[in-house]
Parts: sequence; structure tokens; C-alpha cells
Amino acid sequence: MEPTSVLSGVSIVNMIVLGILMCVFGKMYVKTHAQMPLGMIVFSVMLFLHNIIGAYAYFSMADLFSHEIFPYLLGVHIAELAGILIFLKITLD
Repeated sequence: MEPTSVLSGVSIVNMIVLGILMCVFGKMYVKTHAQMPLGMIVFSVMLFLHNIIGAYAYFSMADLFSHEIFPYLLGVHIAELAGILIFLKITLD
């Protein structure tokens, strides 16, 4: 399997989880009008944007990346996914 496909796949999973987080925080903000959920929406949007740019970069600039760097980039994205999933679990509890 192509490393760019794996990296983009993890980025897409990150975007799905971040979309769920944005919806949850959006519902919280509508109910409470508190500032905290609004800040978390902005935070989630920024991470979402990061993943969109990352997924696009992996496809459009794959030739510029050294193949030795892909495991490190994958580790960063998997760590981000783990953090976002933990954040989602804490939010839903």
C-alpha cells in the first residue's frame, strides 16, 4: 500500500472524529451559550483544517517527501488520532 494513502486515510479518520466533536460542542453551545464549547469548536476547526491541508499535501507533494519520513509522519497522525479519540470519549462522558 502506498504510504500517502495510509497517511491520508488516517487524516480522513481524524477529520471524521473532529466533525463529531464539532457537532457535540455545537449542541452544547446551543443549549448553554457558554464560551468553552465555542472555544472547543474553534480548536476542532483548526485541527480539521490541519488535516485537510495534510491530506492534500500528501497527495500533491508526495514526490517531495523522502520515503524514510513517512513512518514518523504516520506516528504523528496516529498520536493525534489517539488524542482526539480520548478527547471525544471524555467529552461524551
